[in-house]
Amino acid sequence: MTDSPLPVMTEAPVHIRRDAFDPTPELAALRERAPVTKIRTMWGADAWLVTRYELIREALGDASRFANNPRHAADLPPFARQEASGMLLNYDPPEHTSLRRLLTPEFTVRRIRRLQPRIEAIVEEHLDAMEQAGPPVDLVQAFALPIPSLVICELLGVPYEDREDFQRLSNLRLDMSVAMEERLSATQESLAYMAKLVESQRADPGEDMIGMLIREHADKVTDAELVGVADLLLLAGHETTSNMLGLGTLKLLQHPDQRALAASDEHVDAAVEELLRYMSITHTIAPRWAIEATELGGQRIGKGDLVIFSIPAGNRDPAMGENLEQLDIGRKTAPHLAFGHGVHHCLGAPLARMEMRVAYPALLRRFPKLRPAVPVEEVEFRAFSVVYGLASLPVTW
Repeated sequence: MTDSPLPVMTEAPVHIRRDAFDPTPELAALRERAPVTKIRTMWGADAWLVTRYELIREALGDASRFANNPRHAADLPPFARQEASGMLLNYDPPEHTSLRRLLTPEFTVRRIRRLQPRIEAIVEEHLDAMEQAGPPVDLVQAFALPIPSLVICELLGVPYEDREDFQRLSNLRLDMSVAMEERLSATQESLAYMAKLVESQRADPGEDMIGMLIREHADKVTDAELVGVADLLLLAGHETTSNMLGLGTLKLLQHPDQRALAASDEHVDAAVEELLRYMSITHTIAPRWAIEATELGGQRIGKGDLVIFSIPAGNRDPAMGENLEQLDIGRKTAPHLAFGHGVHHCLGAPLARMEMRVAYPALLRRFPKLRPAVPVEEVEFRAFSVVYGLASLPVTW
């Protein structure tokens, strides 16, 4: 692969194309006729796109055939050129197992429940501020973005006053319409920022997650691993949940029956799971490389081939249930893929679930007349972002 400048993306590749809340019909067609199909990536290389639910689970669940570490790549893509050391998503067992084992205690359901009172307080503070400001407000900036951002900052020990910088860098890193060189530069800047925080914590560990890892596992975790883990959690911790809160609220406002269920304590857990399935805001999770020549869904995949997965297509596969093109909080389906599957299943899933199960009902109860302040056709979606969402959502009540 050459080092020539990569073209700026002007048309979204098939696996991230959406029509408002829905993935492009092309993905459903591929899932039916060619569930493992070769596509051309934005940097000019080939990749296998997997669209069927069972095949996605098969590949993600088999770390012996499909690796996360880009050292297995036959042709190293630009996003994998940066140093992989410390990046949890680039680790494979047994290194991944060892590092994740150190982090898992901080993300157990029991540990996250201890954060619930603080999450509830943060949500109420932002609802109070919205009420005092009066309508209209941008729900993304006033509610959906700051709540998970503040929660993850407090959990990690990242100064919240730095949010403008790390949110700016996050947007650059996730925006596929930005030149790859600029996105990689933003990644390096983000890692440099986190390296300074880790250095200060090494000297004086705090009570947050980074400090805990240093106090309890100083000889088991390297600075590069601390930087990589903290950077991933900061990036994913505010981007994914914030986009779920924005998109999910807009969808609920369009369906009063579903909105009522999401506002109730009895149904909020089911509402969160169905919204996660339906929205599938992460178009595709971390890619895999075939460790050896193998077969998936009857398709021969060569050693070192890149494999990517369409989460929206998988989460609407008829194999999961019926009528999946509709939001239905009362439905029963197979486990969704919004948090991935296998050894790399999202570490922060319990935290994301907690934030949503607190935030949705609190918002909908506080503002029972909440509605979009502009026609839905004028709401701007983040069409080129790695994590799908809304650029803004003006609301009134």
